[in-house]
Amino acid sequence: MSDMALEVDGLTVDFSGFKAVDSVSVAVKKGELRVLLGANGAGKTTLMDLISGKTRSTKGRVRVNGRDVTNWREHRIARAGIGRKFQIPSIFSGLTVRQNLEVARSGKPGVLSNLNFGGKGAEKNQVDEILAQIGLEEDAGREADFLSHGQTQWLELGMLIIQNASVILLDEPTAGMTQAETAKTAQIINDMKGRHTLLVVEHDMAFVRDIAERITVLHLGKVLAEGNVAFIENHPEVKAAYLGAQGIQ
Repeated sequence: MSDMALEVDGLTVDFSGFKAVDSVSVAVKKGELRVLLGANGAGKTTLMDLISGKTRSTKGRVRVNGRDVTNWREHRIARAGIGRKFQIPSIFSGLTVRQNLEVARSGKPGVLSNLNFGGKGAEKNQVDEILAQIGLEEDAGREADFLSHGQTQWLELGMLIIQNASVILLDEPTAGMTQAETAKTAQIINDMKGRHTLLVVEHDMAFVRDIAERITVLHLGKVLAEGNVAFIENHPEVKAAYLGAQGIQ
């Protein structure tokens, strides 16, 4: 049995002659945290779109836990184990923090019809554990609309965790955060390692250093380099295309 949670093999998407992603192959082990680096237009978000089914590929395959999910519809890919967090959070602003987690845990369509309103003991304990993990225990009864930017991001992470997605795609999870919020986000994401497989797109190099195990660098839709932080920051082609002389700070 393969120990790979996510396998991307020769993935390509051609938009009227422009290959935004061009023959990309990436394999991410179960429980691994992989960071995607690259300049704007390198193909990072497009690759996530292809993996999650938001965009259909022209060529290549995507496998989740050994299962071929290439060009499946988004909801089917989600059910196969892919969870995704976009730059703009997707939460239920009129519900409390706890209710958001309850709805996410149910995994069923409809919102109010699936609220647990207290829930069974084991289910309530699970929600309590997630609240502690994301640091929102004291805000459990607060409407999500009144959360700070950072708290909103943490709630959405909690919603992905409670859905038990095996592979989680995070697109710039620290965008717009303060330094303190970024540090807490790194703590939450590091705690997710091992329990989930994570693919993270991020531009904050200090944050990348805090979380990265292995980095894949994209350039003009292709894989330019892959390795640990030390290898990537000393790679001459990566320096020329993206990092410059300063490396990962």
